[in-house]
Amino acid sequence: MNRRSLPVAVALTATAALLLTACGSGGSSSKDNSKIAGADTDGTKTSASPSPSTDEGASRPKITLPGDVHDVFEGWKTGDPKNDPVLADTERRIDATNYALSQANPDEPSLGFYYTGDALAGASQWVKQVKDAGLTLTGTTRYFNPRVNIYAKNSATLSYCSFEGKAYGKSRKTGKINKDPVTDKSYILYITRLEKSTKGVWQTSALRSDRGNKGCTP
Repeated sequence: MNRRSLPVAVALTATAALLLTACGSGGSSSKDNSKIAGADTDGTKTSASPSPSTDEGASRPKITLPGDVHDVFEGWKTGDPKNDPVLADTERRIDATNYALSQANPDEPSLGFYYTGDALAGASQWVKQVKDAGLTLTGTTRYFNPRVNIYAKNSATLSYCSFEGKAYGKSRKTGKINKDPVTDKSYILYITRLEKSTKGVWQTSALRSDRGNKGCTP
């Protein structure tokens, strides 16, 4: 499982080796999709707990990102009643991770709502590493080209791309923003596995990433 990396600018910090191993929430970066079963190879700071939303019978935590953090999802509503719930919970998982980062809280409850197993442990550990490094994130990340494969009743894989060229690492202490030029490394491919919980929530159980993957670069 891969932890979500902050933008390339974070490489300027002493902890870059830890932060750039992955992106989007979760162990080490890899191009090997076979390790994820079923993968298709061909401004406010409100708590995540109040005002829950309801979807498919589950009461989901409300997540409000800080005003300087934006997640943009393109093509994540397909009209397919089977695939769209997978996409919706992945979108919420990404927001939950960025919320935990903004709050420097490895124990943010919404992480446990959208992650499970080793993926949850890895996400919490990664948030702690970013916190310990004195960093947070700012800017806009764009997520696009999602591909869902529901290969069993309660199991699915999802691959998608992200563009981090307008998202940056920021020092918590000084507020200094580190900006890097946009390159192919600003684009990332994610391969994830999800399991549907008894509450009807599609939880991410595994996540791998490949920065600069040609399937995501223009």
